[in-house]
Amino acid sequence: MAKNIKLIVYPVKDLEAAKTLFGKFLGVEPYVDGPYYVGYKQGDLEVGLDPNGQAVIGYVETADIKSDLQALVDAGATVQQEPKDVGGGLLIAQVKDANGNVLGLRQLQK
Repeated sequence: MAKNIKLIVYPVKDLEAAKTLFGKFLGVEPYVDGPYYVGYKQGDLEVGLDPNGQAVIGYVETADIKSDLQALVDAGATVQQEPKDVGGGLLIAQVKDANGNVLGLRQLQK
């Protein structure tokens, strides 16, 4: 079964300038506006800005982050970040493919 990308995170050097630009680009105000992350909702898609980010990362939602992480490793990826709670019970993990692209998984714990 295909999974849709639900979150795209852009690395930014100047968070305030990026907020101005992405606010105009997306036509909405951020629903999360903090010093370490700014997030915008566009229907089912979230667009995030990360001042500490190193790459554009697309995240898919999963019901079992550990199992899906292992499946990606079995398919040739290397773990970039083990599952980590980033607040509110949201787990994220990242893998890197052979080309250096970073792919993300996220799971909301119940």
